[in-house]
Amino acid sequence: MNANHFKEKLNEALSSVLPITAIVLALSVTLAPMPLGTLVLFLVGAALLIIGMALFSLGVDMAMTPFGESMGIYMTKARKILVMLSICFVIGVLITIAEPDLQVLAEQVSAIPNWTLIIAVAVGVGIFLVVAMLRILFKVPLKFLLLGFYIVVFGIAAFAPTSFIPVAFDSGGVTTGPITVPFILALGVGIASIRSDKGGSEDSFGLVAVCSIGPIMSVLVLSILYKPDHSDVPTTQIIDYLTTTDVAKEFLHHLPDYISEVALAVSPIVAVFFIFNLISRRFRGHRLGRTLVGFLYTYIGLVLFLTGVNVGFMPAGAFVGGALASSALKYLLIPIGMLMGWFTVIAEPSVHVLNRQVEEITQGGISQKSMNLSLSIGVAISTGLAMIRVLSGISVFWFLIPGYTLALLMAFRVPPIFTGIAFDSGGVASGPMTATFLLPFAMGACAALGGNIMLDAFGVVAMVAMTPLITIQVLGLFYKRRMHSMEKARALYESLPDEIIDYEGAIT
Repeated sequence: MNANHFKEKLNEALSSVLPITAIVLALSVTLAPMPLGTLVLFLVGAALLIIGMALFSLGVDMAMTPFGESMGIYMTKARKILVMLSICFVIGVLITIAEPDLQVLAEQVSAIPNWTLIIAVAVGVGIFLVVAMLRILFKVPLKFLLLGFYIVVFGIAAFAPTSFIPVAFDSGGVTTGPITVPFILALGVGIASIRSDKGGSEDSFGLVAVCSIGPIMSVLVLSILYKPDHSDVPTTQIIDYLTTTDVAKEFLHHLPDYISEVALAVSPIVAVFFIFNLISRRFRGHRLGRTLVGFLYTYIGLVLFLTGVNVGFMPAGAFVGGALASSALKYLLIPIGMLMGWFTVIAEPSVHVLNRQVEEITQGGISQKSMNLSLSIGVAISTGLAMIRVLSGISVFWFLIPGYTLALLMAFRVPPIFTGIAFDSGGVASGPMTATFLLPFAMGACAALGGNIMLDAFGVVAMVAMTPLITIQVLGLFYKRRMHSMEKARALYESLPDEIIDYEGAIT
């Protein structure tokens, strides 16, 4: 491992996690006095998050990205479409079944048997990964595909039980998590990279966007078939630990669960890697060793990250949400929620993967800084709107239908690459940090207010997945206007008579 590379990742993780940690610490001594044990859990969780995110990002760079790109290039060059699509379907199913966040979602939807939900969602992702590949191969514009499928989604939602609509839309963001996203993003880059036409870079993005539709459809269809009248939602237990030994025991008690969960999540990708390498022989010697070490870093990093967010961040989020909602200043949930949303998205591990890839594919035309700003604005708005829903009980449809309508209309006005990036960002932004901190924050607030958790708290992940579709495309509009202005200036310059231009090409 390159020490400088790890130091860079560690600094990146520190800058991502420290702001949200500072906000919770400030609240714990002012508006939401927190039990000491819960606070220590949170601080230990933050430390695990920082180390885990740094190792995970390093592992993705060393293993997941090179493997995904190599596989995409190899499958496309093979020119055996049926074989390629079959592989894509199997990969989509396997990595979705292994996604840790899907297990959490299945536990929360008690009206549908866990494995029924998991298999249905996994098959949905597999089918839509195949659709995404066909789109790239046959150069189908992403905007038409998204428009058609979201019309179908909202059509199905009209017949689904009201209580399951927020959960269904949440599932689209939850299932595109830290294992799924880096591999699928890299796969898209690999497949699009062998195309020499202008649309190659544009089609590098959009796979996560299309794959996110599968889980939404699956959960909506299952809810119609099962016709559940209600669903019991597990609540987060707030336990005040008396000693630091109790806190250590709590982490050690849950650590084996995440060791086995992440092993289940990573092992299908590693198995596919070995099979792929036996066939293609693309990874040999030092490159093979580096990739295997990268998988190890990915595994250790994800274990530490998930242990930190689930054991440390989830109780803190639920407590702060409940404490604020129970106070006389309950409407502070909106600005505080927006502040948390602003910084939480930056701590999502897959966001860093996407932002680096965007900057590389666009050769710096779309910087990581502008992506972070657009995502933070989007998630801050969505968290604020989610808190308004918790306080008022407004249906999530009043936000999702106008939001998706605006996003899809904008897709016909912005450069195509921004549509792919925007809809990918929706799935990437709604990862484990959202599921284990913002969702418990909303659930804690909703429970304290006596609201319906299924209707009013669930949906926050869906909101987080929706707003980046708009803010990233707004960035695209500014980019389009800037490029248009530059082209006009260039045309004006080239139209000037030669005699007023000196030898250095400047106007005299």
